[in-house]
Amino acid sequence: MRVLVVDDDKPSVKMTAFLLREEGYEVLTADNGREALRIVEEEPVDLVILDVMMPHLDGYEVCRRIRQLSDAAIIFLSAKGETSDRVQGLQLGADDYLTKPFEPAELLARVQAVLRRTVRQREVEANQRICVDQIELDPVSNRLVRPDGKVVELTPIETRLLHALMRNAGRTLTHDMLLDAGWGENYIGSSNQVAVYMRRLRAKLEPDPNNPVYLQTVRGIGYRFEVP
Repeated sequence: MRVLVVDDDKPSVKMTAFLLREEGYEVLTADNGREALRIVEEEPVDLVILDVMMPHLDGYEVCRRIRQLSDAAIIFLSAKGETSDRVQGLQLGADDYLTKPFEPAELLARVQAVLRRTVRQREVEANQRICVDQIELDPVSNRLVRPDGKVVELTPIETRLLHALMRNAGRTLTHDMLLDAGWGENYIGSSNQVAVYMRRLRAKLEPDPNNPVYLQTVRGIGYRFEVP
């Protein structure tokens, strides 16, 4: 699991990152909201631990923008502990709110609880039928219904890749994110492998696979399911 810690207080970031790494999490850090948003746009992140009071963009605004970019879990970790602060953070889409100073054991317990809920939700979503722009995908039967009504059989990996792209329509998924979606988080593969499956999916989905409408390449980053 990859966690992004966002706080302009360097000692706080250092301590929080140390606690998480000791528990086996991969940790990224940012000392301002703009850098945090850049990381979320470019890196697969499972959880963001976010301070409220930061220069340029406060944590509330960063939370709001993250919710437009990603389904990563969010925990506010802030010295602002009034009820109104907690309510505002949760209403903006945060999964939890913890005030400073905090007990390390409590932070780790909340991180584990939030990530468990996130994993369960992703498992549920990965098995749900999805329909985007008259394209319907059933991940249980591995069947794709194209806009022209033709039913196409997919392999399980093709289904998982397309389902991830359709769930995130309009958002670019990196090669690493697609490797995780198709083969699992512990699989070690290459972007070439993803490219091979994208060609197969285009052949089954696109009216003209050489000029794709839906499965767009984002050069150097990954792929995006585009709604025309």
